Amino acid sequence: MEYTILGNSEIKVSRICMGGMSFGDPANGQHTWTLNQDQTSEVIKTGLENGITFFDTAAAYQNGTSEIYMGKALNENVKRDDIVVATKFLPRTQYEIDQKITGQEHVENSLDASLKRLNMDYVDLYIYHMWDYRTPLEEIMEGLDNVVKKGKARAIGISNCYAYQMVKANDFARANGLTPLTSMQSQYNLIYREDEREIIPASMEEKIALTPYSGLAAGRLAKHYDETSKRLREDEYNRIKYASTKDQDRLVIDRVMELAEKREVTMSEISLAWLLSKTTAPLVGMTKKKHVALANKATNLKLSDEEIYFLEEPYVPHKLTGVMSQNRPDADPSTQVWMKTADQLEKIYH
Repeated sequence: MEYTILGNSEIKVSRICMGGMSFGDPANGQHTWTLNQDQTSEVIKTGLENGITFFDTAAAYQNGTSEIYMGKALNENVKRDDIVVATKFLPRTQYEIDQKITGQEHVENSLDASLKRLNMDYVDLYIYHMWDYRTPLEEIMEGLDNVVKKGKARAIGISNCYAYQMVKANDFARANGLTPLTSMQSQYNLIYREDEREIIPASMEEKIALTPYSGLAAGRLAKHYDETSKRLREDEYNRIKYASTKDQDRLVIDRVMELAEKREVTMSEISLAWLLSKTTAPLVGMTKKKHVALANKATNLKLSDEEIYFLEEPYVPHKLTGVMSQNRPDADPSTQVWMKTADQLEKIYH
């Protein structure tokens, strides 16, 4: 396993981050394919044995049960100071707005609830999960700074936003002596490279670490073009992200398969090796022990410039999908990805 420093912080992380969307009660959330507690503990233990020290989850994943399962597994298998844990918070709900709960209060209340579920005193990285058009940015950034100063988070990050939004947030932090952003988490892989236009150059200039999710495109970059992963078969959210561009992506997927055969490795290793050449620490969802081993192998697979060009050359621009397709001020909050989860969490914790 390789290790690196996370952005402008002093936090050392493994080059592979284990993503927590794979964990949580399958009957309690957006996905049906997640792992139960025993399975989660087994995969996380395997990850630790393979040198993974960076773990990411979110309040949104399976109505908070991902945080519970991940926290239990980590607390039972490793010393807290030997790992890096990230989690994310959702926008304010209508209930909070009606109750006049400020953005600052929302950030800290959300983190307190996450820490309780994780059974931890702090997180290493606290991430603004999706842009909240109904809460002033100033309140969000002040809230994030508050939890850092109180020792509840070591660093802060942002996710699912435009480059101008990320820079706007960082500029406000710098101008007001607040904690700057350390990481940027967005959808990025060989068949969805829209961030190369603005987000990636802006992140590099701002010295913000890139920790992308969906590195294997819900399994599409790990299997033959005609094969379908369980995530795509059972998960409407992933189908929205990738099913509509299936024909568009075939040339890229075929090239991943061709290069994998040539290098005598798996398609997963090729796809992740490409992503590792572009970013700091990609999030990888893992539901089996073999997924951990493949991700670890990818850190040692170096692609030549010619191989990278071979993989990239067929790509054509895509429409924004997933969370970013709803990142606009006129979007109905009740229809946005994850906001149903936010409302459910609100009922649980209020």
